[in-house]
Amino acid sequence: QVQLVESGGGLVQAGGSLRLSCTASESIFSLNRMGWYRQAPGKQRELVAQIVSGSRTEYADSVKGRFTISRDGAKNTMYLQMNSLKPEDTAVYYCNAPFGNFEYWGQGTQVTVSS
Repeated sequence: QVQLVESGGGLVQAGGSLRLSCTASESIFSLNRMGWYRQAPGKQRELVAQIVSGSRTEYADSVKGRFTISRDGAKNTMYLQMNSLKPEDTAVYYCNAPFGNFEYWGQGTQVTVSS
């Protein structure tokens, strides 16, 4: 059973920054996709950013230019650097990765941005 563990969430004022981490219990070297999702109260879970084929990055329009996704294969960890945070970024953030034929999710980390 693969485990994904997120950390780094918290409470921050608008304009501030946070860095989320997602550490996998297995090697991520061979993964062709890893991503960050978020779910705000009363809303559907949405894709925030993903790394495809090891290096190509894709972002939701709402976070382009403010968030940066990266990964460190040696540490089995994916990151989400979030700058210029806005109250509308408030949500539970989840990491996601496929291992074998299954999709795995972390437990989520709360990000709250105050105005």
